[in-house]
Amino acid sequence: MNKYLIYALMIMFAAVAVSIAATPSKDAVMAKENAAWQAYKDRKADDFKKIVDKDIRVVYADGVHTMQSEVADMPKWDVKSFAISDFDIFSDEKDVIVATYTVKIDATYEGKDMSGTYVAGTVWKQEDGQWMAIFHTHVKQEAATDAQKKE
Repeated sequence: MNKYLIYALMIMFAAVAVSIAATPSKDAVMAKENAAWQAYKDRKADDFKKIVDKDIRVVYADGVHTMQSEVADMPKWDVKSFAISDFDIFSDEKDVIVATYTVKIDATYEGKDMSGTYVAGTVWKQEDGQWMAIFHTHVKQEAATDAQKKE
């Protein structure tokens, strides 16, 4: 009987080890996030599509976008630089990770200055052994009001 208990415990520990190993580190997810931004900055649609799921949904102030609209907008952007900070991830599922961060960009869209600091979030899902972005949003960060500063 003890022998079966030992086997059961060994299987349980092996399963935990495999699930931990399958979850990428914070640095690995940040590298994927940087790669997606870099591909967009460089207007490399093929590289972007290797990181971002074909069915992605992206939410901005002007509405919901898809992969098709993201790639179509790529030439309209002139991203001179971006810098990600305050990066964090969490997950309560083995195949889904949520990343939140701040990104400072120096960019224009169709000649209009879009530079600033944005708060952002991306949902990553493991599909066929690869981590792909399935949802993204970012919004320009506003200065806190006096009332918010007192909280």
